[in-house]
Amino acid sequence: MPRRPLHWTFLGRVPYAPVVALQERLRDDVRHGRGPEHLLLLEHPPVFTLGRNAAAAGIVASRDWLAARGVEVHHANRGGQATYHGPGQLVGYPILNLDPDRRDVRRFVGDLQEALVRTLAELGIAARRGEGSALVGVWVGERKIASLGVHLARWISIHGFALNVTTDLTFFQGIVACGLPDVAMTSIAELLGSAPPLAEVARIAARHLGEIFDRELVGIPADSLTLSLT
Repeated sequence: MPRRPLHWTFLGRVPYAPVVALQERLRDDVRHGRGPEHLLLLEHPPVFTLGRNAAAAGIVASRDWLAARGVEVHHANRGGQATYHGPGQLVGYPILNLDPDRRDVRRFVGDLQEALVRTLAELGIAARRGEGSALVGVWVGERKIASLGVHLARWISIHGFALNVTTDLTFFQGIVACGLPDVAMTSIAELLGSAPPLAEVARIAARHLGEIFDRELVGIPADSLTLSLT
């Protein structure tokens, strides 16, 4: 049986809100049979997002702190609490139809974690999955290197993961990251002293995601997707 095609692209740096709208449009296309599954890989300008389980207290930074650093704040319909996205962080948004054979939220999250663990292993970093809902993500020792938060509607996914590559980790001081007051964040660059270009890490992650989800990767140019930045 042929594998489902998974169209993937690296979009570069794009604002948060337009990419949420793009995900929702692609999800609707998948739902109604108008288009294929997608994997969007990118980085965002500085933004704090609050998931469905987050309280406003998840952001501890003042308005002046946010303004000085150019940080936007958005609410998101993903699971999880407060997190940060910004330059040097690989964000992945898989728009996948888990019906009929993968209708298991825990398995889906575990598969995303496993793809990141394999990506990091290829780069020389021994990482592990976080166990338990409070620790969902990917960890290196006691430090967190990737966060996850997903949304499923009729078993089609949006949102996804954020992997710190060359991320400025000081931005995490402005939130209670993932609802964990004492969490220590890390990045590929911090652990290795340097990191590959974000686009290269994206290619590695895409390959592992394709293998784990048994999809046929189809690379598409970024400009083939209509992204409204207005």
